[in-house]
Amino acid sequence: MDRYKKTALVLGAGGFIGSHMVKRLKKEGYWVRGVDLKYPEFADTEAHEFIQGDLRDVNFVSRVIQFKGYQGNFFNEVPYRLIEPFDEIYQFAADMGGAGFVFTGENDADIMHNSVSINLNVLEEQRKLNETFNGEKGWSECNRPKLQWKTKIFYSGSACMYPEHNQLDPNNPDCRESSAYPANPDSEYGWEKLFSERLYLSYHRNHGIPVRIARYHNIFGPEGTWKGGREKAPAAICRKVGNLPPEGGVIEVWGDGKQTRSFLYIDECIEATRRLMDSEFIGPVNIGSEEMVSIDQLVDIAAKVANKKVEKQHIDGPLGVRGRNSNNDLIREKLGWDYEQSLEEGIRKTYGWISYQISKELYGVPPYDDPDFNPYSTSELMAAG
Repeated sequence: MDRYKKTALVLGAGGFIGSHMVKRLKKEGYWVRGVDLKYPEFADTEAHEFIQGDLRDVNFVSRVIQFKGYQGNFFNEVPYRLIEPFDEIYQFAADMGGAGFVFTGENDADIMHNSVSINLNVLEEQRKLNETFNGEKGWSECNRPKLQWKTKIFYSGSACMYPEHNQLDPNNPDCRESSAYPANPDSEYGWEKLFSERLYLSYHRNHGIPVRIARYHNIFGPEGTWKGGREKAPAAICRKVGNLPPEGGVIEVWGDGKQTRSFLYIDECIEATRRLMDSEFIGPVNIGSEEMVSIDQLVDIAAKVANKKVEKQHIDGPLGVRGRNSNNDLIREKLGWDYEQSLEEGIRKTYGWISYQISKELYGVPPYDDPDFNPYSTSELMAAG
């Protein structure tokens, strides 16, 4: 039984950040159950058990949060006395996407309904489970001693909850954690993230559920959505540059290109999240990079990595706020964490992976026979192409 460090439930394990978290936890020695509507799109899941299901369904949530032992199976019935809560839950499941999905206004109701439903279900069903195993009722009905822990839940919030009025100046946005109020997010997605953040804090105060809350700032990297309308800016730009011929060409850029953002590579996001979960700090806390660039500068970085001459054609499109940049003062103070990788290095890895996806679509199968070929390497892609 003790061959695993802890047990973890990763909700949204078929998505970008969730699938990377599954890999990290398993590498650390956790027993991991992944849950999502879909399996990971770009790689096999590494979860010990992966369950497809809808977290908007409260009956499904009430079952999926129960750990039935290392040899147990979600679909098998076991004596109730053998069921335990998970040690940790990582809640990444949400209805989300890039600016083309979030800021059009066409998806607002779905974004708010779906994400809020998931978070309400997770917290309320975990509250019931905790009371069953830690309260007097659980003592008598389960015929077992009280457990000495309550499941710790991580909630992946977003910098989109910060007030629009603090992000009007592209050169000097204010995204300190303390700047969140008076609240004024620029999208329903941001309002939902703010509400859900408060929801987790409320369940912590009123029901004693241990929570940890992060505000993510534009996480990017390989194995994330890179086309279809829900991709984030780094993936969209890498795709557009990757589709150009070797000599380069023109790509479309939404807005005037002067809007600013910071972007954090996925590996650094996972490391910061794990540090937060292992700490005594509840949050909310920013997890992001302070290397702020304009969207035009982001295009220039992708062009440099691809070794292509790229011209920009600015067009109308959904934009979001004028400026946003992570402020990492609090996370440095509380967790001793800071990002280490430059944006260019992260874009180099991401561009290499997206170029590989483009090649697979063009040729039907990967056009590389070398078993040691690295799809994350831009230089190898250019040599192979």
